[in-house]
Amino acid sequence: MSNTVYCVVLKREAPALDRAPYPGELGERILENVSSEGWRQWLDRLTIIMNEMRLSTADPQSLEVIEQHMVGFLFGEGEMGQMPSGFTPQGSKK
Repeated sequence: MSNTVYCVVLKREAPALDRAPYPGELGERILENVSSEGWRQWLDRLTIIMNEMRLSTADPQSLEVIEQHMVGFLFGEGEMGQMPSGFTPQGSKK
């Protein structure tokens, strides 16, 4: 039987992640509070953020921005976590 967690993203019990998806204390916090579905939602948002803001995981400054967005999206902390300003979903009118 799958382990469950109260997911702060979904606001309900859901199947837990198998292991911490990020290093350090933040990774452990994510493991304890975010479900696998909530993490997938973050990865979808991360793709949008990286593309819209032209971020690179090879750039230390980009990694800081990504982490701030991750904490904002997952835990509602800080000023980041929303869709990048000016983002228009594919297929919608500009």
